[in-house]
Amino acid sequence: MKRNIATMFFAALCLTQISAQNIVRGIVVDNQTSKPLQGVMVSLQNQTTKTDPKGVFILQELPTGNQVLYLQYDGYQAQQFSLLFTGSPIDLGTLRLQKKMEEQTNSNIISLTDDELDEDIGSADNIVGLLQASKDLFLRTAAFEFSSSFFRIRGLDSEYGTVLINGVPMNKVSHGRPEWSNWGGLNEVLRNQEFSAGLSASNSGFGGFLGSTQINVRASALRPGGAVSYALSNRSYVHRTMATYVTGLIKKGWAFAFSASKRIAKEGYSDGTMYDANAVFIGIEKQINPKHSINITGIFTPVKRGKSSPNTEEVFNLKGLKYNAYWGFQKGKIRNSRIKEIAEPIVMLNHYWNLSSSSTLQTNLSYQFGKQTNSRIDFSGSQIEGSYLVSLGGSNPDPSYYQKLPSYALRQGLPNVYDIEKTFIKDGQLDWSRLYLANAKPQNKGLAAYLLYDDRSDTNQWTYNSIYELALNPKSSVQANVLYTKSTSAYYAKVLDLFGATGFLDVDSYAAYPLQQNNLLEPNRIVSEGDDFKYKYQLNTSILSAFAQFKYHTLKTDFFATSQFGQTQYQRIGQYQNAKFPDSSFGPSKISSFSSYGFKFGALHKLTGRHLLQLNFGHMGRAPKLNTVFTNPRVHQELVPNLSLETITSADLSYKLRNPRIQASITGFFTAIRNATEVSFYYADGISGSGRGDAAFVQEQLTEIDKNHSGLEFALETQLTSSLSLKAVASLAQYIYNNNPTLSLKSEDAAFEFSSRPAFLKNYRLASGPQQAYSLGFSYNDPAYWWIGATVNYFDKIFIDVAPLTRTNNFANDSGIPFNDYDPELAKILLNQEQFDPYLTVNLIGGASWKLKNKYLSLFVSVNNLFNTIYKTGGFEQSRSANFRSLRDDKALDIPVFGAKYWYGRGASYFINLNFRF
Repeated sequence: MKRNIATMFFAALCLTQISAQNIVRGIVVDNQTSKPLQGVMVSLQNQTTKTDPKGVFILQELPTGNQVLYLQYDGYQAQQFSLLFTGSPIDLGTLRLQKKMEEQTNSNIISLTDDELDEDIGSADNIVGLLQASKDLFLRTAAFEFSSSFFRIRGLDSEYGTVLINGVPMNKVSHGRPEWSNWGGLNEVLRNQEFSAGLSASNSGFGGFLGSTQINVRASALRPGGAVSYALSNRSYVHRTMATYVTGLIKKGWAFAFSASKRIAKEGYSDGTMYDANAVFIGIEKQINPKHSINITGIFTPVKRGKSSPNTEEVFNLKGLKYNAYWGFQKGKIRNSRIKEIAEPIVMLNHYWNLSSSSTLQTNLSYQFGKQTNSRIDFSGSQIEGSYLVSLGGSNPDPSYYQKLPSYALRQGLPNVYDIEKTFIKDGQLDWSRLYLANAKPQNKGLAAYLLYDDRSDTNQWTYNSIYELALNPKSSVQANVLYTKSTSAYYAKVLDLFGATGFLDVDSYAAYPLQQNNLLEPNRIVSEGDDFKYKYQLNTSILSAFAQFKYHTLKTDFFATSQFGQTQYQRIGQYQNAKFPDSSFGPSKISSFSSYGFKFGALHKLTGRHLLQLNFGHMGRAPKLNTVFTNPRVHQELVPNLSLETITSADLSYKLRNPRIQASITGFFTAIRNATEVSFYYADGISGSGRGDAAFVQEQLTEIDKNHSGLEFALETQLTSSLSLKAVASLAQYIYNNNPTLSLKSEDAAFEFSSRPAFLKNYRLASGPQQAYSLGFSYNDPAYWWIGATVNYFDKIFIDVAPLTRTNNFANDSGIPFNDYDPELAKILLNQEQFDPYLTVNLIGGASWKLKNKYLSLFVSVNNLFNTIYKTGGFEQSRSANFRSLRDDKALDIPVFGAKYWYGRGASYFINLNFRF
């Protein structure tokens, strides 16, 4: 017995000594910068640890034999090493992790272009700009694979997300969306981004229900060194050059950063779409002492570009994918009539104060000013003869205007349909010379029948906020924020080009006598180039808000709770006295005030180190956006009826799997939007009971809108080898109207009457991009520092934006009397919502990097829609056939005259970037 005990003791002692020497250690660094990586997950069998601030890890008491060591870090390619433990320590030395292909794409050369994020081509609601900082597979795929299809996360547009630069919110007060072009072309200094997805906590503010992106451009936080790059593309711009230099923190506590770029194209992917953009960034920081630091940032990114037109299917079939009705040749050069220009510099002052080892206070002051302009042609020129207003004979110069198309000629029974079709196919562009000839007629007496003008807004905005953070103890912390914004915007029309004439009579030629005067204070004014005319008013906005947040975490559970309260005020100040509304157009309106609120909470529970459950819930009541407060601020100060807070309630539940080879997540979500408001402007035919005929240019207010957004999100990524990974992503959702909102119509004709009534929209789908999207792809990162990847993407359940007016009782009757030939079954078919065809795209991506001593050269190439798939990304029904008879007759034609208008995705496109970093 004693002998057996002694033998067992000796064996255990030997095993202990052998196990004690089975140790592995190493240092993990970034492959390009050689900087240590803190927080890298290191695992071997059942042991897991993380690297320390110096990138060092140690695992001890490991079993003898063959084992596999895994390294895993967000944004980097996972690595694995086969090791043989024989009782001796193993020192792996320095291990280099290479950024994932997606991360290289994101941080180096984001290939998104401004027109993909611009509201005027049907992509206002594209939220891809919010997602560029995300390392989450689903969100990253939405940003880089689904963006060209204008896919929206959870069916929400970008006004439900928040973008902050150095802690200052950048969403526009007018419409609530970030103005991406205000910092476009500055990719190099926008690398430091922190994305808080959905309802999750954000330390800088309450955030949006879609999430928030915090961009840190503090000079000392930017990566030191220089970079120059050149890009070639066939998308919105053709050429891009960029140069950046950052000193990092140097002697006496100074840090400097500079970046500049130029993007240009005589013609982008769509015909006639010029592009000219510049960008300059300057950052200066002074660290006064360990507690105080001052940072000054200046950003100026002026952009000027030609727009592209939405087209009916008839126009698309005749002219093709790239056709754009907005341009024509003038003296042999392309000239676009619809130019958008944005020039809104930002100046920002930040004070960083380390109050103690556990608390900080950041105070920010930001000033933004500048202009936004959108040009168009006016063809309403007139002159006074005696006491009468006489038209100078202008007509709509749009080459795709319905009266110039074959479908209209067929409907009218004209004999020259074929000639009209041939002419449109051969040319079909804007005829600039005709405008000059029309203005040169002697009988015009120098007055213009046609002119080019800008709809312009000049904005001055001050923003102040303070962000306080306090670590109560190692497990809990609080954050608080106070924000004040004051914005003043002047809106007016400005004459750009009189096409050879000497003046333009500033009256409304469509109004009845004596209501033609746009400004009674200066009647019958003749305006020249550079003058304001038509309308002029100012909108003032002030926002005061505060938020507080509590965060608590343990080894098993993370929890947060957030609340927000605010006050928003709007006021209109008219600077013209419009003859149609003399008592409500000039001077200040009453101040409209709205008290907003919000709260949200969430918890992440770690069932094990690899299995996680996450729950988030939020509710808020937010003030209506400025562009939905007034029915038509150009001519009067009348408020949209039934205006009150929009409320949003949202919840999501996620399961996440994390292990060295497989990462997966599945999320279920539900969002209820209540009491939303939308305002739109259009020309309608078939209006009954207005007292002013059956056609008018109207302002539509759709109020008390309820919407439901629900669905599932799935993402899976598996690491087959240290270099090869596969990914699969899916979104299955449904976005619908949940009620029958109230529709009101107004017109600039004061005698126009159209009583408020329900629009029967319940269960119609929202035009929120693809409601089903799938992606399957692979990426290969070679140890020799080149990479390649491909994805196949499939989109379905894409719906047109329906016309609410045709879903009211106006559709079925004439001045309250039902049509005697009304057919309910046919009406149901006519009002059926169009669903676009599903489609599939293939995207390729690849690149390589080379280290040249302590410098780096990298090449990046992407090809989108490799097989040139033609697909519709969005569209809207016209309201030119607003009742049963007119819509029935139009749709009975082989080619409808007033068919829906569509936006189409690009065909095959490419982006190539060469980057040199030193």
